[in-house]
Amino acid sequence: MVRDRRRIDPQTGQVRAAHEQAPGAAAPTAAPGSPGVIPDPEAELKLQLEERTADLQRLQAEYANYRKRIDRDREVVVTTAKAAVTTELLAVLDDIERAEQHGDLTGAFKSVADKLVATLQRVGLEPFGHDGEAFDPSVHEAVQHSTSPDVSGPTVTAVLRRGYKFGERLVRAALVAVTDHEPAEVVDAEVVEEPAASNEWFEPPRDDSDRSGDSSNQN
Repeated sequence: MVRDRRRIDPQTGQVRAAHEQAPGAAAPTAAPGSPGVIPDPEAELKLQLEERTADLQRLQAEYANYRKRIDRDREVVVTTAKAAVTTELLAVLDDIERAEQHGDLTGAFKSVADKLVATLQRVGLEPFGHDGEAFDPSVHEAVQHSTSPDVSGPTVTAVLRRGYKFGERLVRAALVAVTDHEPAEVVDAEVVEEPAASNEWFEPPRDDSDRSGDSSNQN
């Protein structure tokens, strides 16, 4: 007869009673925390390790979310500050564009203007509004309207003031003239009515020469 004299049951992890177990009999179990029950040190350490690992993973996830939120808020603040500065310079850009249209943008003035425009575009300012592009009410402000059969839909045909974007943010809408499609007029072909055929007998005109001949013969 082989008796299992181990104090810790290898299957349940519970401490067996002090008396020897009968062959094939199940070891008596005791509720955790009962007096006289000695917990398994390895199981206790494993449980504590799992709890500390879960706490660490939760803290890491919270910290990662905090970093993302801080980076996102910082980016919004920087973008807002840049947009505010560039908005104050839009009047200068309008003057530069008008000077270029009148041929006054030359020499050192042109060099400085080109550097200013390049710097603003590098930080994220993007102009829009060109002749021939489709009209978009979300970024275009129509101040003139006309119709023409040469366009297939609402089209920008003149830009009165350039619009600007800063990334995905609309800084200023473009003032444009819009032309809508107008179907071409259809000219009706002139219908020539033919005279209706008549069933009446038609008498050809008599020749006057024959009348004169007849009158001479009578004389």
